[in-house]
Amino acid sequence: MHEQSAHAEHVYTCAQQNSAAASSPIVASWRRCMTMYQLAPEDKRAPLRLTEQEFGLAREQSEQLIADAREELDRLFATVGKAGCCLLLTDRNGIALERRGAAGNDKEFHDLGLWTGSVWTEASIGTNGIGTALADDRAVAVFRDQHFYCSNIKLSCTTAPIRDHRGLLAAALDISTCRDDVNEMTLSILSQAVRDAAMRIELNLFRSAFVGARFVMVPAGVNSANALLAVDRHDLVLGATRAARLALKLDDRHIAAGLPASDALHEGRVSQEEEMAEAEKAALLRALSRTHGNVSQAAAALGISRATLHRKMKKLDLH
Repeated sequence: MHEQSAHAEHVYTCAQQNSAAASSPIVASWRRCMTMYQLAPEDKRAPLRLTEQEFGLAREQSEQLIADAREELDRLFATVGKAGCCLLLTDRNGIALERRGAAGNDKEFHDLGLWTGSVWTEASIGTNGIGTALADDRAVAVFRDQHFYCSNIKLSCTTAPIRDHRGLLAAALDISTCRDDVNEMTLSILSQAVRDAAMRIELNLFRSAFVGARFVMVPAGVNSANALLAVDRHDLVLGATRAARLALKLDDRHIAAGLPASDALHEGRVSQEEEMAEAEKAALLRALSRTHGNVSQAAAALGISRATLHRKMKKLDLH
């Protein structure tokens, strides 16, 4: 009881200060909880829970997200589940859509509200990994007494946001644990694991949004793995992940205008004549490759005579 009252006093004190420590993201969240949502850290409460009908509707609206995340949730849980961790996948509104947890830990996590149908926003349950990650639109780790409510100070959690094919906030992925032996270094390792899994889910969402497209990796330094362009058969950009948008300074307006991938990637500009010649050369190379270099078969596939193909090959310096 003393620990909880001390925590509440600490939250009030930090939220009222103007020091450098009081400007941290955690304290900023504490202030939001008190000023925007009128919450009190000493109150005991569980997160809001949806009715079965509301939960069914939320899952229906996030059907593609759940499908694209399922394999990654299973893979991540296989890595951290035996260490007493629980996984939650939420939508952009903080609604827990999917959960992974060991049966032996179910009661403790259920009592805390780490269960499907719960709402883990800051407005619902104060400062927490999911709610604060969604509010700040960034990966967050909340270690024990960094939580707003006294009832959550034994909980440690780390959350990464998930963005859709337009780079907009779509969901959050969270790892939570109540183990006493978890320290900040352990939480840092879990944070990397959850960020990696969230990135792979983002890529799954991106590929699902552009079925049949060709995907081009954008040179973007450390973010190259998740900096992708979706390109159609005419080499026009259909979509770009958030990392690609940031690297290439793209937005929906650029993409909707019909942007050539070569222009987006700032490749050397060539004349229209050179571009047409390169396109013809590429078409001939594809035909010859498919026929393993058989000129007669390639000409037939292209609907031209063997002599015409030979002339084109000579003109384009194809041997």
